[in-house]
Amino acid sequence: MAMTMNGEVELAAPREAVWAKLNDPEVLKACIPGCEELEKTDDGGFRATAKMKVGPVSARFKGKVTLSDLDPPNGYKISGEGEGGVAGFAKGGAVVKLAEKDGGTLLSYDVEAQIGGKLAQLGQRLINGAAKKLADEFFANFAKAVQG
Repeated sequence: MAMTMNGEVELAAPREAVWAKLNDPEVLKACIPGCEELEKTDDGGFRATAKMKVGPVSARFKGKVTLSDLDPPNGYKISGEGEGGVAGFAKGGAVVKLAEKDGGTLLSYDVEAQIGGKLAQLGQRLINGAAKKLADEFFANFAKAVQG
């Protein structure tokens, strides 16, 4: 099952500060809902473990995250894939762009993801709702982290 999502969030912080936080594993770990572990790897990516619950399916996903198309402080592409055992798998990526706006920063994102296994059987509406909720939670947490 494939899905796409996009959005934008205004942050009351300079673009360079937002860029720095987007590349800080401690900040990302604190902002990602359910994230238990996020460690930088030697290849510039991250190893991650996150616990998620979507409808009746609960799983601990282990996977890797890579950053590419780095264009400081304008944006990057973040890609990841995770394995959740019986629950299934998830993989996808997001193009993140930063632009100056009204003395702050406008962060926009375009996400493409695929899921399989038990998760995919839950249905498009439930999955999309859960994905939107996770994205909203992440950006609310990230906005707090960036704005102190």
